[in-house]
Amino acid sequence: MTTAGIFLLPNGTFFIELIVSIILILAIYKWVLPPINKAMEERQEKIRTSLEAADQARADAEAADDERRAVLEEARHQAREIVAQANRTAEQVRTDAQSRGQSEYERIVGNAEIEVGLARQRAVEEAATRMGEIVMDVVERVIGREVNFEAHRDLIDEAVEALRADTSGGAAANAGARQ
Repeated sequence: MTTAGIFLLPNGTFFIELIVSIILILAIYKWVLPPINKAMEERQEKIRTSLEAADQARADAEAADDERRAVLEEARHQAREIVAQANRTAEQVRTDAQSRGQSEYERIVGNAEIEVGLARQRAVEEAATRMGEIVMDVVERVIGREVNFEAHRDLIDEAVEALRADTSGGAAANAGARQ
């Protein structure tokens, strides 16, 4: 058995391969790993910056969404206020129109009542004047002689006043019944 046949025993190539491997590992450690580590650190920094930017963008988006909701709610509130104001204005216009209509109605009715009262007054005065003439005619026919109008004026005036009092009392009762 020769020692050259056993592959587990180290020979000269083993040591050379070991030295070359150590030199390669040192060269990789000295010249290859620092740029790789630097590139990895830059990549990590870039990823971290991107994540922070994404977090900031998400926070900005949430803030913008909150602001949009607040603006939308404010717009809804203003729209409700505008509708409420329009309703109040419409109600005020309706109330004003109703008040004006009622005032106009009361004015027209009042004027009509005044005109009716004046017409009644004129009719009563005209009737009283005419009645005085009729009474004088009837008296003259009944007694068969002419009666002096001026001499009996106080009696005629008294009868006319009684007639006026009677008709004005009835007019006041009619006006009270209408109200």
